[in-house]
Amino acid sequence: MISTVDVDEPSIPSSYSRLAARELGLLARDVSEVLTGTRLSVEQFLQDSTLLTPNQQLQILRNCLRLAKDEAFGLRFGQRLTSPTHGALGFLVNSSPDLLTALRAFHAYLPTRMNLARLDLVMNEDWLELSCNFAVALEENLLRLLSETFTVIFFDTAEFIVGRPLREAHIDFMHQQPSYAVRYDDHIPATIGFGADSYVLRVPLDICKLPNASANHESYVMALRHCEAMLAQLNPNKSTCKYQVQKMMLSHPPGVLSEEDVAAALFICKRTLARRLKQENTSFRKVRDEILSQQAIGYMLDSQLPVETIAELLNYHDSANFRRAFKRWFNLTPDQYRREHLADFARAGHADSRDIQQKANREIGG
Repeated sequence: MISTVDVDEPSIPSSYSRLAARELGLLARDVSEVLTGTRLSVEQFLQDSTLLTPNQQLQILRNCLRLAKDEAFGLRFGQRLTSPTHGALGFLVNSSPDLLTALRAFHAYLPTRMNLARLDLVMNEDWLELSCNFAVALEENLLRLLSETFTVIFFDTAEFIVGRPLREAHIDFMHQQPSYAVRYDDHIPATIGFGADSYVLRVPLDICKLPNASANHESYVMALRHCEAMLAQLNPNKSTCKYQVQKMMLSHPPGVLSEEDVAAALFICKRTLARRLKQENTSFRKVRDEILSQQAIGYMLDSQLPVETIAELLNYHDSANFRRAFKRWFNLTPDQYRREHLADFARAGHADSRDIQQKANREIGG
């Protein structure tokens, strides 16, 4: 569960809920029915500029389930949420070079649209695993609705990028198999499990790297900048433990600070540092890896330095250790990463190394 979300802070575009009301077939005079318990007026709700709190968003979804009298409302609602409904994020996803990059965009910029959920990506040799966590404990019917909605959005996106239904995927839902499970076949072209401990969607990694026929580098960069600006406007709390650790690491030579050093500088013990970072859904190693990996690709793509030299610059005294760390970060060797990304951008006719590095930084997903 995400522990850093203020459930009473307005942050979610009301456009999603208006689409839910439209799926219910409600007219403007009937919209008040979906606002029960939210303290929102119909006038507020119908304004594009209105933002909802996570609690208001959840209450509206509860009301929609009640009014729909259809337990499968999440499947229907997901179909409404096509890429254009996600604004700049949808534009970024559709113009991404492949599904892997698109999912990393969802991972990085989902807070600009829906901070109720967080996506996590894990890669191994053959598969990409996508998991979803929610900001609050949800009752089963609401968990089911949100999981179904997200899943339909994912497969709609995947089909657009890959060019066909993604039948090779497998998904495990946390909710139990519903009575209408046969309707899943119309929306989710994958094998499905129910009653799992966590929501996990698995996709073959080779499919995630298939080129997107609709990819457009100029559109991608423009949407990327827009999403970056929106994310910056969220005003991250600079008093967080993660921010303090990041700032400390960036003010020292790469990789030299130990967990004990950082804890001592913050006047806390190592165990307290670990606990505080865990409360922020991260760890000392993850923060360090995020920084080192970004610095690594900066050197990789903005210079012709040998891998051994880059390893030394990042304070890896053994280049073999650096190569292992790099493979863990990106699932590619340094040489493979350099060839793949420089070749991609050379074909696109973009030789500006700063654009290359910015795009690569986003791919870290940190």
